[in-house]
Amino acid sequence: MAPGTLRLPLRRTLPEAAAPRARRRRRLRVLAFLSPWLVGFGLFFAYPLAATVYFSFTRYNLFTLEYVGLDNYTYLLHDGDAWQAMRNTLWLVAVLVPLRVLFGLGVAQLLTRIRRGGTLLRAVFYLPYLIPPVSATVAFVFVMNPGTGPVPAISRHLGVTPPDFFNEAAWAKPGLGLLGLWAVGDVMIILLAALLNVPSSLYEAAAIDGAGPWARFRHVTLPTISPVLAFAAVTGVIETLQYFTQAMVAGKVAAGQADTPGTQFAPGYPDGSTLTFPQWLYDEGFRQFNMGYACVLALVMFVMAMAFTLVLLRRFHAFAGEEAT
Repeated sequence: MAPGTLRLPLRRTLPEAAAPRARRRRRLRVLAFLSPWLVGFGLFFAYPLAATVYFSFTRYNLFTLEYVGLDNYTYLLHDGDAWQAMRNTLWLVAVLVPLRVLFGLGVAQLLTRIRRGGTLLRAVFYLPYLIPPVSATVAFVFVMNPGTGPVPAISRHLGVTPPDFFNEAAWAKPGLGLLGLWAVGDVMIILLAALLNVPSSLYEAAAIDGAGPWARFRHVTLPTISPVLAFAAVTGVIETLQYFTQAMVAGKVAAGQADTPGTQFAPGYPDGSTLTFPQWLYDEGFRQFNMGYACVLALVMFVMAMAFTLVLLRRFHAFAGEEAT
């Protein structure tokens, strides 16, 4: 056989034999770069989630562990306090999150129009968000107190009788909503940055085509800032599902137990109107030591957060697709 006939197969087989080794080396390099994230994901998400699922099938009080099957899930179906807390939390998600996004967008839009004093107004709107939640809630409840608060006093002088926020069950959640709108600086600042980054050429082209202010806002501003709106909505839903401090502090201050830390305060004053799902989870887990049942509540909150996130992302993606077409 001629020597030249052996060179062509060798040139074909050597790269083919080396290809699997190159792919393995490439995968190992990728895993090496991903290893910090993989370790963090396993330690701080995957393992806690698996442990929560496991403990949800047990009766666990930090000292004894007993497998009870689906008893904790069955108990959830008959737990009236858990359903009351879920209704209050979903009310806050359905009302507070859209209001914060819309109000933050309106304030940001207004600040983009102001030529003089805009920096001062940005600081004024953002400062309430920097106040610690406990201090902000105590101050807000005091300001809205019908007996000593300046806002009800001014309203009475104007002939308007204000509602008794945080002492009437019908007005407690709207009071928390006003508190959320007062501290809207976080949403305002990211939407302001998004509005300032909208290319002016898009507005000029829309104006040349005869688009009015509303048409420019509908067809230029909203599609351009839709990723930031999606971010604000998703993070707002996740934060509201974990709503704990403001509702607890507002209930304690309104009930007159803010200065008595040694007492066992039942969350939800008045009449369970400020009882949120994280509060009930904390009460079951760290006051009643029903850790197994608390794990069930944590899983329910996790599923709700995932469901809201997926729905919002799909809606914003569909909105962006419609505008692109």
